[in-house]
Amino acid sequence: MTLQHFLFSLLTCFLSSYQVFCVGAQEDAERGCVPGFQVKKHQVQYDGGFVVGVPLLRVDFNDCAGNEEVRFEVSHPDFEVDEERRLKPRRDVIDSGGVLFIHGQNAHSDDMAQVDIVGAPPRSPQTLREILGLGQLPYRKRRSLLVPPMFVPENQRPPFPRAIGMLEVSTTDLSGKVVEGPVALEVSVIDQNDNRPIFQEARYAGEVLEGSPTGTTVMTMTAYDADDPSTENAVLRYFITKQSPDKPSPNMFYIDPERGDIVTVISPTLLDRETLPTTQYELEIVAKDMAGSNVGLSGTTTATITITDKNDHAPEFTHSLFQASVDEGSTGVIVNLTVDDRDDPATGAWRAVYSIINGNVGQSFEVQTNPDNNEGMVSVVKPLDYENTAYHTLLIRVENEDPLVPNVGYGPSSTATVHVTVMDVNEGPVFFPDPMLVTKRENVPVGSFVATLNATDPDILQTQSIRFALLDDPAGWLTVNPVKGTVNTTAILDRESSFVHNNMYSAVFIAIDNGSPAATGTGTLVITLEDENDNPPYLYPSVARICEEAKDLNVMVVGGRDKDVFPNADPFKIELGKQPGLEKTWKVTTVNSTHSQVTLLHSLKRANYQLPLLVTDSGVPQLSNSTEIKVQVCTCKKNKMDCSSAWAVRGNLLWLGLALALLSVLYL
Repeated sequence: MTLQHFLFSLLTCFLSSYQVFCVGAQEDAERGCVPGFQVKKHQVQYDGGFVVGVPLLRVDFNDCAGNEEVRFEVSHPDFEVDEERRLKPRRDVIDSGGVLFIHGQNAHSDDMAQVDIVGAPPRSPQTLREILGLGQLPYRKRRSLLVPPMFVPENQRPPFPRAIGMLEVSTTDLSGKVVEGPVALEVSVIDQNDNRPIFQEARYAGEVLEGSPTGTTVMTMTAYDADDPSTENAVLRYFITKQSPDKPSPNMFYIDPERGDIVTVISPTLLDRETLPTTQYELEIVAKDMAGSNVGLSGTTTATITITDKNDHAPEFTHSLFQASVDEGSTGVIVNLTVDDRDDPATGAWRAVYSIINGNVGQSFEVQTNPDNNEGMVSVVKPLDYENTAYHTLLIRVENEDPLVPNVGYGPSSTATVHVTVMDVNEGPVFFPDPMLVTKRENVPVGSFVATLNATDPDILQTQSIRFALLDDPAGWLTVNPVKGTVNTTAILDRESSFVHNNMYSAVFIAIDNGSPAATGTGTLVITLEDENDNPPYLYPSVARICEEAKDLNVMVVGGRDKDVFPNADPFKIELGKQPGLEKTWKVTTVNSTHSQVTLLHSLKRANYQLPLLVTDSGVPQLSNSTEIKVQVCTCKKNKMDCSSAWAVRGNLLWLGLALALLSVLYL
């Protein structure tokens, strides 16, 4: 039986003036939890009655699920089970009867326990004292009773219950009534060393920086012992029993026996990460109770200590001179620089940072670190020209991301020279200027001179000839002399063409040298076309509608447009056509430089009318255009315009004018 089972059984058999005996308190410590009362039957000695508030016993109830919201009911109304699960009277009780039943219940368990009251008279409906109305039993003031404590060692073996001592814990008067008591009996359980020290983890990890001074604290080990902390049973001492590997010394670390602090013993010089056989050491740690004596119990764990790196080694190039070659005009990586660094890879103490400290004229080169292997990648970022410089010499330095420790510096091996040889290639001709800009008037005669192309070969050390050809002529307007590079027209240049944008026409030419293999270059010719007045203006919109009974005789605002540009376009002159009689029905009034108002002078019958208008631009010479505008006179009712049933067009307004003129003559 464990200490906990023994204590609970002992507390259940609450010692008072009532001489409590426990029946069935023994249980098998190895069996599983059984919900309900763990002790189902109790015996209490009756001694003339029970005093209010004085506990008879403590019940042992376990629902095996946390014991939440357990409710207890006692068969006798004058008894209750309090929050500490003690059975006690609510008032002074004489008529208790010979047996009490305790009902315990919650969501997980429902059980009954029995309390036999030995020597109690049968319970009557009312006691004589209650009949006489004498109230509670009189008690004199208690005197102080001393009960010496009792001691019992834990882990006792069955059978239970067993006697642990004798005492007198109450006083009575001549009639046998309890006068004083009960008093508490202190039973102390004597601890035994039956619990080993326990580390919370099976393996611990710590780290220490290489070169740390002797006595540097690495980590602290802590174990726990469940025995009485006031006894030697829980006084722990720590020991290192094994170090692996045991080089360069088997005693590189020391642990404080009482505090559990692991500190370095090895000298800073020997604690060198780069010379040690490994960067990780494993220590077997033992915690022993009984202050480390031979009879103490022990627990074991493992501590892994990592020797961390500091930047105490500068990177060094594997060669003092590197060679590279690159074709002129190309870019990209040309050489990889290799370095050695004895510090921990993948740390700032190992990662390299490269810089070009001399020879990078024109900033044509750059060097970057390859994150995979720490090499320096030298690249050409601006194309090199063989004819300008055939050789380049770069001086490159390598450093670490992290600063070096104070007593370490960068030496000559932290710089290297890179010789770059530029290889000659046949470069294509270069147009100058590119683009070439010229201005021409549109409509120049076919065969007119436009420009002379200019292209040179960068290979000045070679004698080469250049020929020209058209590469892209969208409208097919141009031709080029292959030797001289002169450009002439083969068609009319039209500024209003869809191939012209913002008055500019572009064509692309190609220049080809006679190298082996041949190289080419391209250039663009941009022709700005000056406008000529070669497009007459026109009017919009071409249709207008008006209600037959409209009081507002304004028909429409008509506008002029011209494909030409200033000064060959607006201001426009918009007027009635030259047919006689139009001015008697229609009127055209200028609104601005591009628009005019068309107005009826009197109402017209429902029909479709053709109104001739003449529009003239401002170019030199001026161009005009005669346009007929369709005017529909419609029926309008309830804000709806109906033009569908108008009778057929009455011919053009010439006949309308003639008819009006004839009528006017007749009336005269």
